[in-house]
Amino acid sequence: MKIKENLYNQRIISIDALRGITIFVMIFVNELASIQNVPQWMKHMPADADAMTFVDLVFPAFLFIVGMSVPFAFNARLIKGDSPKIIWTHTLKRALALIIIGVYMVNAEYGYDASKMIIAPAFWGFLAYAMPIPVWNKYPKDFPLWLKYILQYGGMLVLTALYFLYVQEDTGKTGITSKWWGILGLIGWAYLISVVYYWLVSGRLWAMIAFLVVCVAANSVNLTNGIVLPEWIAFIAGHLTHASLVTAGVIISLLFFDRKIETRINWSVIIFIILFFTAGFALRPFYGISKIQGTPSWTMLSAGICAILFYFLFWLMEIKKQTKWSEFFMPAAANPLLIYILPGVIYYFNKTLKIEIIPEYFREGIPGIIWSLVFSVIMLYVMKIFNRFKIQLHL
Repeated sequence: MKIKENLYNQRIISIDALRGITIFVMIFVNELASIQNVPQWMKHMPADADAMTFVDLVFPAFLFIVGMSVPFAFNARLIKGDSPKIIWTHTLKRALALIIIGVYMVNAEYGYDASKMIIAPAFWGFLAYAMPIPVWNKYPKDFPLWLKYILQYGGMLVLTALYFLYVQEDTGKTGITSKWWGILGLIGWAYLISVVYYWLVSGRLWAMIAFLVVCVAANSVNLTNGIVLPEWIAFIAGHLTHASLVTAGVIISLLFFDRKIETRINWSVIIFIILFFTAGFALRPFYGISKIQGTPSWTMLSAGICAILFYFLFWLMEIKKQTKWSEFFMPAAANPLLIYILPGVIYYFNKTLKIEIIPEYFREGIPGIIWSLVFSVIMLYVMKIFNRFKIQLHL
């Protein structure tokens, strides 16, 4: 694979801003999920509903941003002089880490037999959420090497022990299972598939467009009534659902930043936004719009909305140079994995010690919505502190 000479080599602040906003909204809606008596438009739509809310856009937005970052990540490593072996190793480690963390999170939530587990499920969940922090923390260069190894390998040892301390509810067997991959696990699979393909085709725009078509087609066939695919093909097609959003992000990123001449209006991006929406609405009568089912209409409409949001941020921040406002979201943009994990650490810590820090009054209605917003803001300031003390997860 060759270095993309025309690709921007400076940090694109509008991508960071979109990531930070997405993470902030994600923390808000995750906390809001436990609040009763809130409007439906602030919740995920049911699986059988042909509709989506802004909540159903959070996950695809994160996948889209992952895709937008891929060309820059590869170019940076190639410029640095990394060998294919180093790049492949890094890619596989990152994907595997996301999948592992995602599966542990899912098992912490449900599927255990509390009566047969040696440690309380809440404490198991606390350790499952907390241990990725010392394992995958980006330790500063002056951090004592011996302490780094103790924290990293100690965390790995605890995660291994948690596997054998888990007792399945339905079978009574020991060990966690991939009931589903979890949000992080799905991101890991989508990232792995998309990045491997990106490398094989050397990041060529036309090849990525062709892959997006394949992803949407596979997703459509997999959800078509009357068609039963072999299990392994259905597995791949299922993950191509989310790979389509990563690929859409790669395409928009290349259309924006891999070009020799800058134009006032990026017509190529506008055309693809139209194509995303056209495909989404064309597929809607056959599959409906459903985040839970992962329909192709949901992925394409989400890609179109994400592209519009990014175009606006690009215009505002890169062209108009209005960037001051984004500083509020940047702590999350710089440490997205940690801010995703941390609320779970807090939740299971409180559950283990049976602590109720929020009065019941704030668990429903408007007070609950306000609390969810306040909690999200608090998390941003906590990330600011963590970033200052170099506590940052780096896969």
